[in-house]
Amino acid sequence: MLIKVFPIKLKDGKQAEAEAVIEEYAPKGPGAEAGTLSFRVYRDLTKPDYLLFVEHFASQDAYDAHTGSAVYKELIAGRFSDLVVDFVEINHELLVAL
Repeated sequence: MLIKVFPIKLKDGKQAEAEAVIEEYAPKGPGAEAGTLSFRVYRDLTKPDYLLFVEHFASQDAYDAHTGSAVYKELIAGRFSDLVVDFVEINHELLVAL
């Protein structure tokens, strides 16, 4: 299993617009992909213009298919990326799950 975590700083005042793009993307992208096991996006209640993505994939190939899809390119690499100031991509390996 491949786990990706992305803390994302958005441009000032773009929280609602970013959330709308993610809500449109989720069922079309990750929700339709067999290799995407979990796709969760969190907002910070104390920090505006910030999102945290936590994603679980069956494999590196599944992640590559996810980021190579047309809907990803249109909504995430396209519209969403225009709203981002900075992000970090962090790879994780599952240690314990309940």
